[in-house]
Amino acid sequence: MEWREFALNMASMARELLAQESVDATLHKITTWAVDQVEGCDSAGILVLRKGKVETLAATDQLVVDSDRLQGRLQEGPCFDAARTRHPVFRLKDLSTETTRWRSYAPRAHELGIGSMMGFLLYTENEGDLGALNLYSKKPGAFTEASETAGWLLASHAAVAFSSAREHASLYRAVETRHVIGEAMGILMAGHDLTEAEAFATLRRYSQENNVKLRDVARQVSERGGL
Repeated sequence: MEWREFALNMASMARELLAQESVDATLHKITTWAVDQVEGCDSAGILVLRKGKVETLAATDQLVVDSDRLQGRLQEGPCFDAARTRHPVFRLKDLSTETTRWRSYAPRAHELGIGSMMGFLLYTENEGDLGALNLYSKKPGAFTEASETAGWLLASHAAVAFSSAREHASLYRAVETRHVIGEAMGILMAGHDLTEAEAFATLRRYSQENNVKLRDVARQVSERGGL
């Protein structure tokens, strides 16, 4: 691997990741870049493991989705080991010979067409939650120490970009929600001669009585012109 070229590409990728407009776009960029830049990588995906349930956040192809579902169904595999041990990196040279750790997952993963794979811990949101970048190859022994180093560097940058994208999305939703609630309060104040406090209390009471989120109640008022 030409590390100077890799470093230049990494710098370019870091700028591109921070420029993405959504969390989904950021995750898609990370997985696509992994296939393009990590030697031996045919497929890549990002998953989250929450209380034993696997969710695929991004995938370059169906193989990734199938592998994630397999781990979720069997409750066994690399991401479960990573969740228990919090080990930041794993590399499996040959799925066809992996007979001790994942006796159920490994042979079925090999049947899916996975020859070798690597995984990198991305983040932990809460106790018991795991985010991971997983890289797959159709060939056994495809990933070298250089591949592992490249994947680890990518994952390090990806974790920062992922965190930034999620924070940006959270702030955007908060601002959007505040705007919608303010608009709904204005409609109620004008239509029913309410004060600001009374309008907000009306929205909150309707939300509680009908078990509907406050922002959804506000959006309903904005769209319909009233409750």
